[in-house]
This record gives sequence, structure tokens and C-alpha cells, in this order.
Amino acid sequence: MVDVRYDIAFKLYPYEKIAAQQEAAQRHPVVVIGGGPIGMAVALDLGRKGTPVLVLDDHEGVGQGSRAICFAKRTLEICDRLGAGDAMVDKGVVWNVGKVFHGDERIFEFNLQPEDGHKRPAFINLQQPYFEKFLVDEIRKAQSEGALIEIRGRNAVRALTQKEDYSLLDVDTPDGPYQIEADWVVACDGARSPVRDMLGLSFDGRVFEDNFLIADVKMTADFPTERWFWFEPPFKDSGSSALLHKQPDDIWRIDFQLGWEIDREKELKEENIRARVDAMLGEGAEYELEWTSIYTFQCRRMKEFRHGNVIFAGDSAHQVSPFGARGANSGIQDAENLAWKLDLVVKELATESLLDSYSEERAYGADENILNSTRATDFLTPKSDVSKTFRNAVLELARDYEFARPLVNSGRLSVPCVYDELSLNGPDHLSGPARTRVGAPCVDAPLGDGFLLGRLGGEFTILAVNEPAPSVSNVDGISVASIELSTDNDDPTGAVKERYLGSETSGVYLIRPDQHVVARWKTASVADIEAALRTAIGKGH
Repeated sequence: MVDVRYDIAFKLYPYEKIAAQQEAAQRHPVVVIGGGPIGMAVALDLGRKGTPVLVLDDHEGVGQGSRAICFAKRTLEICDRLGAGDAMVDKGVVWNVGKVFHGDERIFEFNLQPEDGHKRPAFINLQQPYFEKFLVDEIRKAQSEGALIEIRGRNAVRALTQKEDYSLLDVDTPDGPYQIEADWVVACDGARSPVRDMLGLSFDGRVFEDNFLIADVKMTADFPTERWFWFEPPFKDSGSSALLHKQPDDIWRIDFQLGWEIDREKELKEENIRARVDAMLGEGAEYELEWTSIYTFQCRRMKEFRHGNVIFAGDSAHQVSPFGARGANSGIQDAENLAWKLDLVVKELATESLLDSYSEERAYGADENILNSTRATDFLTPKSDVSKTFRNAVLELARDYEFARPLVNSGRLSVPCVYDELSLNGPDHLSGPARTRVGAPCVDAPLGDGFLLGRLGGEFTILAVNEPAPSVSNVDGISVASIELSTDNDDPTGAVKERYLGSETSGVYLIRPDQHVVARWKTASVADIEAALRTAIGKGH
């Protein structure tokens, strides 16, 4: 990696020596290893729910370079619930439209959010350092409100030993080593996860024989805020494909596909990078190189994401190619899936078996992402002359015929996973829309006083539309909220009816703390709600 210059490195949690380094190992309910976006999202969610959490990171803040830049609608909705969504959208570059080119010809364009009635756009572009900063800002706010979240910078975990009912962590600091004990460990320490190596766990999958050059350039340009992707781009020495995205602060992300057998040192020389950028932007274009790197695709995942009291999330559990923006976005979905389950287990409101469903559901999501990522990579880089001929024929057809456009794969962009037919799902007794079926994440809709997802907090919720909500406020110590909506009075655009009832006249939904649908009925009883909730926490049949 070459870091030419980058201005948005934040020292968010500077190292401080603590008394615990001079004492016997202290016990913590939850220790998160890794202070990236996934680790901070887990910590913030747990802390807001009242579960104490300690974050250990080997740095003092976010790293340099933009790394992840595309954050999807579902991620923004999760961050809304965590309190950071507005700051992210205000800083980010909003986009819904993408354009696909073959050579110098535009084949077609697409709109990822063609319908109205959603608070958040399909995507924003936002450099990862900003994304992390906004989560840490929200953690500081939560701390001031009493949340028991602690962050220790330059505290590197060097060893992890699993005991019968806890883990012992050896931590290294500038003032020497110390030990802590953890009832639960959440490993969010990246694709090269040291924790995974400490436990001797495999990380299986496929390495793609290709290299991509990232160049973040600072310039003032009048390109629209869209995703532009070229197959066989017309600019000289630009490789087999290229991608252009706008980021905040007049930074533009450019990706060039280089091929497999390259001289990495040569390709990273500034004069060679500039030659490629000049060919794309035109001679005389004024810009500054901010950050450059070369990466290789990998699609891998662990077999299981839970190993005793150690749970893996984000890139430490699964890795995909960056085309499609499925890395950080799927990791944030990991964090949301895990936090409510771990919170209930720590509070002894659910058994440890609930955490096995985290592995079940998020491994299911990882497989979906890996499949889409692999297909995108194979389309970007045909492995034979026959495959390339087919690929180019699809591109030619897509120029004139709409049926061919879904076959064009420049990276299937991230969408949330639907947990179809998995173990925590309750009954589906409503002939409602498929998009809000059991296992699906809730779809937003405008209400008279805001948006639906803004009404859903981090707890189980009954959503009753044109029907009284069953009178349930607590099941086995777990609180349950209720929302009653009338399509006559609370549905100004008709989106609630369209997205939650379809042809039905009424409906009752039970929604999980991560806003996925547990069960739905035309009408529901107290017993129906109680049974479905117990299923959702692993106590059902």
C-alpha cells in the first residue's frame, strides 16, 4: 500500500494507562476485539441496550485511506437506530443511479431506488474513516448518558486462551502487558484476524487471480454523483475494467483492473498511476493523488462463526470482493444480528443456543454474498475465450434490449439478506407482499409524522395495521412494544398498505430487535405473539 497523502485520519481514542494494568485480571461481560466499523457498531448497540462492553483496538483511531466507501440503505437504517445515520448522510455523497459502459459506449443506466417513500437513499459514498468517526461520536454520547462502553486504544490482544466458561486475554500496551477475562469475546479484527489464528481456525474459499489498483484523487470535476463502470474501457492502459465514484471532500475513487501477472512495485509508482489516471481524465486534468493501493479478490468464510464463547463478525468471519459493496455492509448486518442476541444471553433472558442462530443466519448471508461476489468476478474476468464471447454478447444485447440488462454483472450491489426458512422464523399466515415476508427486513414507509423504521426501536415490536395489537408488553422478561397504524389515517401515500398488506385488509407483524419479521398474521392473539417470540429467541419448537 502507498499512502501518498490523506487528511481524514482521526485519533479517536488515544492511549491511556489504566489501573487494571497493575491489578489481577478483571472480568468483563463482553470484550470486542477490533475498533473498526463492525466492532464499534456491536459495542454501541450493546451499550445502548444496557450491556457493559469493552473495546480493545491495536490503534488509536481509524486508519488512513478510504477503504470501504459505499454504504447501503440497510446499513444507513441500522445506523439511524444507533443514532449516527443523519451525520453519515449529511456528510456522504448520495446516489441511486449507476451507468454501465462498454468501451466508449454507454450501454444502459439503472436506478437502485426508483420508488418514493423511503427515508434513506439506495447508497451513500462515505470514506470509512468518517463512518467510524460518526459511530465513535455516538458512543461518546451514549457514554455521557450512562452507557457502559469503554474503548482502549493501543491495547493489542496477543493471546487468547479459552477456559471452561470464559476467555483469558493477554493484552500488550506501551506500558507493558496485562490480562483480562471475558465472558464473551466478539472478534471484529479483520480479514487477517489474529484471533482466528490464535484459535487455529480455518478460513476457506477462493483467491481470484486478478489485481485491482485503487486511486483516490482530489479534484474538482463536474461528473454526476453516479456509479460509472466500464467494461474494456477506452482509455489507454486502463485494464479490463474501470470504476469511478465520487466521495466527500472532492475525492474521487478510481479502480483499474490490472490482471494477475503484474509487477506490483512498478504499478504503484506515482508516475505509472498518474499515467492511468491521466488517460481516464484527459491530459491536463488537475488533481492530487491522495491514496493508492493494489488489492486482490478473495471470497472466504469460516465454517462456523461461533466457537464457544468467541464469536466472529465482519471480515474476520467472511470476506468478499469489493465489487458490490458487500463487505462492510454485510458486517454491519452481522453486528445488528449479534447485538440483540448477545444482550439477551448476557442478561440470562435467553440461552446460549440463541447465539448459534447468529452463525446460522449470518453464514447464510455470507454464502449469498460470496455467490454474488463470485459471479460478478467471473463476469468481470472471463476465464476462457468462450466466456468472454458470451460476456460481450450480453453487453451488446443490453444496449438495446432490457431483458439482457439483469445479466450484466458489474458487481451486484448489496441488499439485506432474507432469512428464509431458518430456525428463528415463526408462522406466515398473511397473504401479504413477498418483500415483507417472514425472515425479511422491514421495508420503510412514510407515516404522517415520520417514517416507519424510525418507530421501530431495538426491541421486539408488534406492528398492527388496521387491527388492534394483541395486549402483550412482556414475554418471559423480554419487553414488547406495539405500534398500531390505520391506512386511513397514518398512511398518507398508501405505502404501508402496499408494502405490508397488499391485497389483505389488515395484518399483524411481530418484528425482531434487528427489524426482521418474525411472524405475520391477518389477526393475532396473545398466545400467537408469545409463541412466535419464544421461537425467535430459540425457545420454540
